[in-house]
Amino acid sequence: MGSFTGGGCMSNLFEHNGAQGKGYSQPKPLLPESSLSIPPSLSRKNLPRWPRLSEPEMVRHFTWLSKRNFGIDTGFYPLGSCTMKHNPRVNEVIAQIPGIADIHPHQPEHHLQGLLAIYHEMQYMLEVCSGMDQVTLQPVAGAQGEFTAVRCVQEYFRKRGEAQRTKVIVPDSAHGTNPASAAMCGFEIVEIPSRSDGRIDLDALRAVADETTAVMMITNPNTLGLFEEDILEASSIVHSVGGQMYYDGANFNAILGITSPGLMGFDAVHFNLHKTFSQPHGGGGPGSGPIGVKQHLAEFLPGPLVMQRDPEDSEMENAIDGKWYSWYEPKHSIGKVQQWHGNAGAVIRCWAYYRRYGSGLKTMSEHAVLNANYLRHAIHKATKEAGVDDMLVDGAEAKVAKHEFTLSLGPAKESHGISAMDVAKGLLDRGYMAPTVYFPLVVPECMMVEPTETESKDTLDTFAKHFAEVLQVDAETLHAAPITTPVRRVDEVYAARNLCLRHPYDDE
Repeated sequence: MGSFTGGGCMSNLFEHNGAQGKGYSQPKPLLPESSLSIPPSLSRKNLPRWPRLSEPEMVRHFTWLSKRNFGIDTGFYPLGSCTMKHNPRVNEVIAQIPGIADIHPHQPEHHLQGLLAIYHEMQYMLEVCSGMDQVTLQPVAGAQGEFTAVRCVQEYFRKRGEAQRTKVIVPDSAHGTNPASAAMCGFEIVEIPSRSDGRIDLDALRAVADETTAVMMITNPNTLGLFEEDILEASSIVHSVGGQMYYDGANFNAILGITSPGLMGFDAVHFNLHKTFSQPHGGGGPGSGPIGVKQHLAEFLPGPLVMQRDPEDSEMENAIDGKWYSWYEPKHSIGKVQQWHGNAGAVIRCWAYYRRYGSGLKTMSEHAVLNANYLRHAIHKATKEAGVDDMLVDGAEAKVAKHEFTLSLGPAKESHGISAMDVAKGLLDRGYMAPTVYFPLVVPECMMVEPTETESKDTLDTFAKHFAEVLQVDAETLHAAPITTPVRRVDEVYAARNLCLRHPYDDE
């Protein structure tokens, strides 16, 4: 691996040969060095192993890296279940206003009234959208939100003396984080099969729902892009045995302003602000995964939450629109799940999005559903015209999908030896991020596609055309794809299990 010199060379910060000890600087101490007494245990024995390079070399390195990235700003990103959509730049501007970006959570309340007002408004907005009674902004990821909500339910049952409730029910189409989050809380996971049409099997649910049931975890629409038409009956079954209903908010962008988890009978819900409300994905985090609950679970929420009251005379000068905002802890809180007050930057970005587009949130969901159904039919049309429509089928039969849909490349695998992964890699060569592959597991050779509401008809038409073109490529070529990308096909299992996270030094 050589250092970056132009052309196609690999850029490696540690292979530049700058002067020893240069490339960084420390500020001079505020006190004379003679007066400083640093304990030996805290004193550095060797210079830090920082790269020895100049500023231009460093800039070139990171610019080189940026050219190898693929994101929503560089091309169409139809990653199912992840909602990779445009993030308005005005949100970034607002989040970086000094009065927001430069404050510290330990500052006194009268310094934080603007931020607290935003937090309070976001709590209320999410309550309205979800049909819940109380929201906390603490969790910084969807999975952490799942864990937090299940913990609240767990404490609810402990307070009631119902220790026998040790079971969490999940459908076989559930996001993998659902059973994982429940298992982290110590629950037994009971999986129920879906019907042949991909929806909840109510008979299977009735067979396992009993006095040991704590929670059923489900998203609606489900991971097949199908609306669970029997969700009210499912909620009734779980509630009849004393259990709670939990809504996985990963697919919330399909129902926003149209219906709500509260209307479906759910007791708790998590939101993915980095999906539905435009906070950019964090590349592993942090994102933002607030949770909302019905009133009977509110006392268990992690704090702090924001409350609104009338200001006292001494507070009038700093009050916001005649109101004062304060932190408070719920009575039987499970405790913090995140330092400070959650991911403030994400909350601000989503607040800006809601403030700008709040009146059009229902339209956003309608367009997400419209785009998904349009692309689904466009792919079928394009593959039929190309004579390759025999290579794929719908992952689930549906007159109308919601925000996403699934395709099965099972026929292509059986007749041509072309897998869903091969097609995904072939799409990379066409300049696209591939759809999600092999999830949900109930669909053989699955591809899950989510175009989101922000893509144009031209983009969707072009993708459908290129999708059909990939299916016309011979199997041997697709097995080697991608061919044109900076990184060729890798052994993904090996890469996941053998992470390289630090520079390998020769003397180690």
